[in-house]
Amino acid sequence: MIAIHNSQFGFHPRWVKYCQSNNIPFKIVDCHANDIIDQLKDCDALMWQFHHFNPKDNLIAKQILFALEQAGIKVFPDFRTSWHFDDKIGQKYLLEAIGAPLVPSHLFFDKASALNWVKLTTYPKVFKLRGGAGSVNVKLIKSEFEAKQIIRKAFGKGFPKYDSWGSLKERIYKYRKGKVGINELLKGIARVFYKPEYARKSSNEVGYAYFQEFIPNNDSDIRIIVINGKAIGLKRYVRDNDFRASGSGNFAWARELFDVRCVEISFNISKKLKLQVGAFDFVFDENNNPLIVEVSYGFGSEVYDSCPGYWDDSLNWHEGLTTKEDWMVDLILQTKAIKN
Repeated sequence: MIAIHNSQFGFHPRWVKYCQSNNIPFKIVDCHANDIIDQLKDCDALMWQFHHFNPKDNLIAKQILFALEQAGIKVFPDFRTSWHFDDKIGQKYLLEAIGAPLVPSHLFFDKASALNWVKLTTYPKVFKLRGGAGSVNVKLIKSEFEAKQIIRKAFGKGFPKYDSWGSLKERIYKYRKGKVGINELLKGIARVFYKPEYARKSSNEVGYAYFQEFIPNNDSDIRIIVINGKAIGLKRYVRDNDFRASGSGNFAWARELFDVRCVEISFNISKKLKLQVGAFDFVFDENNNPLIVEVSYGFGSEVYDSCPGYWDDSLNWHEGLTTKEDWMVDLILQTKAIKN
């Protein structure tokens, strides 16, 4: 039997629907409950899309999943897939260790080294916090003066994980583009004065400075998601007068928009790292070589429903709409005998 965390968000409702439609035995469990281990005693697997903006998930999700995996219970996501989730620092070391084509990245854990580096490097650079999605906590640093300011803050009071003013600007942008309604805009205004729960319960990011090289002349990025031997793609265009694509809300899906090298790289890395899901973001350097910006296991579901088909791991194209969450359940079924 498959256990599915009790949530109406993310992948969970689609997992439930697929199990119901295909007579796959499942039960709903509460992974935040003290007795979650007892709840799972009649289960062979647990599926839980934990979220970096959920304070309870942040406290305990990885620990529960990894403990269950140690005990022989199949989990989604497993350790290999999720230990580096929402952790750009972890991703840097992971991708460098396997020789993946990562955007050149620079990480400092002491102020003096960082300040010495900014005198010698070129600009612009992209500054990031280790966590955040949708281009949250990502800034373009255009000069040595700006870099020194950001480093002093990084090794001083640090940065809150939630940028209320940045979030409001994003909502204003999307509201003007007709991508969100007035309620989302009002929510952004309210959060300037009253931050969301996860932000109130999170400490500042402090004690490190992480930069990536700025890769110019990209009007978009490419996301390739690999799941169980299949890959889908999404092209995300940058915001107006900006360099960031993630979270822009401006998308395209047509097969001819994708460089198949990105698909091949995504398959190769997913196999090498034994990822259940690998969502890879790519940009292209001045020689048109694809470079990875970051990797994740989680993503918003609805926007990918328009993907017109998928590639298999031989890079053959298969036409037709698909449901990615179904592939995740199939992956669990293939790797674990599920009992009634």
